[in-house]
Amino acid sequence: MTNMMMAIEIKKPGPPEVLKMSIRDVPEPACGEVVIRVAYAGVNRPDVLQRSGKYDPPPNASDLPGLEASGRIAAVGPGVGDWKIGDKVCALLPGGGYAEYAATPAAHCLPVPKGMSLKSAACLPETFFTVWSNVFARGKLKAGEKFLVHGGSSGIGTTAIQLAHAFGARVFATVGSREKRRTCLGLGAERAINYRTEDFESVMRDEGGADVILDMVGGEYMPKNIKCLADDGRLVQIAFLQYPKIELNFAHLMVRRLTITGSTLRPQSDLAKARIARDLLENVWPLLESGRISPVIDSEFPISEAAAAHARMESSRHIGKIVLNAA
Repeated sequence: MTNMMMAIEIKKPGPPEVLKMSIRDVPEPACGEVVIRVAYAGVNRPDVLQRSGKYDPPPNASDLPGLEASGRIAAVGPGVGDWKIGDKVCALLPGGGYAEYAATPAAHCLPVPKGMSLKSAACLPETFFTVWSNVFARGKLKAGEKFLVHGGSSGIGTTAIQLAHAFGARVFATVGSREKRRTCLGLGAERAINYRTEDFESVMRDEGGADVILDMVGGEYMPKNIKCLADDGRLVQIAFLQYPKIELNFAHLMVRRLTITGSTLRPQSDLAKARIARDLLENVWPLLESGRISPVIDSEFPISEAAAAHARMESSRHIGKIVLNAA
């Protein structure tokens, strides 16, 4: 490894153009950490929020954006026994993925699935950690249940559709165009509801209600979500593209035995993320290696064009994941 690296930093909060190339010190692995020579980094909505000044990184995390990456291990810290220099991995990062090198706890690394490219592997950690922990661990989705995911064509949405379908759920998704509808149906959704022309509340009520809803919109969707849940249904909230506050009559929750839960991934403990990684390796990696599921990639940008990648995400025209090529 060299001592210096190229990285994309946020010069100041603002539009995509505030992302600028810079020179940084290569991180050194602390106890229990590895340093990855980044091949590809995933672009995620929290990166956009951080760039906009609306999502500060946790204490002790890198100030550079980037919550997932793939590449080869370039250095290992004390206490790391599961990985060695040269291993191909994809990893959940505390930050710092928009760079040539990134440090992360070794327990947050996963092997690149057999037969999968580093480009595709970079699309796995953030969305798969998020979907598994929220839809299956918190939402307790089971085979045969009805599952509704909002934003079905997003990175989270395309992952949630495939996993829910693979584990036997009936899958519904909201979308905003015919092209996005075709994508979701092709991934396993039995119905893709165009929110511009259809009312998802009415559709789901006609189906008897959703057992689990994964929502990243919030705002006006929240009371509609409550109304279209089946009895004993679970609403899992993971983000707010709209606003986070509503007025809610809790009597409906009590009478119909509803559950509202949710989480954000980045602030969780290293131990919690390590447990999710183990669950994914056991339950999901076999599906990836068999080709039964795979990440949907919208577009690739050189890391020097990170601003264009952010503009693409903010346009909401993307379908699936956006990646940066750092090789």
